[in-house]
Amino acid sequence: MEATIKGTTLPVLEITLNQGEAVISTHGELSWMSPNIVLSQTTGGGGGRGFLAGVKRAIGGGSFFQTQYQAQGPGTGMVAFATKVPGQILPVPIHPGNGMMVHRHGFLCGTPGVTATASPVAGLGAGLWGGEGFVLQRLEGQGEAWIELSGEVTTYQLAPGQTMLAHPGHVGLFQQSVSFQITRIQGVRNLLFGDNGFHLVALTGPGEIWLQSMPLALLAHAIYPYMPHPSGDSGQREVKLF
Repeated sequence: MEATIKGTTLPVLEITLNQGEAVISTHGELSWMSPNIVLSQTTGGGGGRGFLAGVKRAIGGGSFFQTQYQAQGPGTGMVAFATKVPGQILPVPIHPGNGMMVHRHGFLCGTPGVTATASPVAGLGAGLWGGEGFVLQRLEGQGEAWIELSGEVTTYQLAPGQTMLAHPGHVGLFQQSVSFQITRIQGVRNLLFGDNGFHLVALTGPGEIWLQSMPLALLAHAIYPYMPHPSGDSGQREVKLF
């Protein structure tokens, strides 16, 4: 298996697979592939762990199944995944005891040994903005994952007990050794978050965090007033932030 990230502003992940090799992704991530790539449905992770991962994804609002892309026949196969907005694709090794937490749209694809689950974060639920609220994906197992982050990416290595407060949409990726909780800053009136306070995610080390500069949901919220709307629509419609 050989992975190549092509491009700059709108990169593409191109993976060359030998016969029998495979990668998995969530539905809808595929951009293009060679004819000898065979698609199948999988719960991800293999065995009972894969079944439980599928259940957790479904409970968290995702799909029970993931798509597996496997090369068959003579020669190599190729599958490509493109970013949805300007940003970066990061290769991230996953090892037992060294899992990663990634924002809901960040998991682009991974090797079959990587298990991805999803769950809403308490304190940032659907009641605040509608939809499914703030959801993180947990990547565990053994293998390689590729993560899509939007805009520019800034990393911080947090020492034990060191905390960074971040807008939830800017939280891209962090090691599972980093703890997180939702904190509300009173006295800030903001239509995005309601009148009762401003919500931030407190990330506390030890561990590394990756913050993204252009969350997709915030970009959509920024351009929505400039898009054509049906008669009588003022353009103030609530936008799901995460």
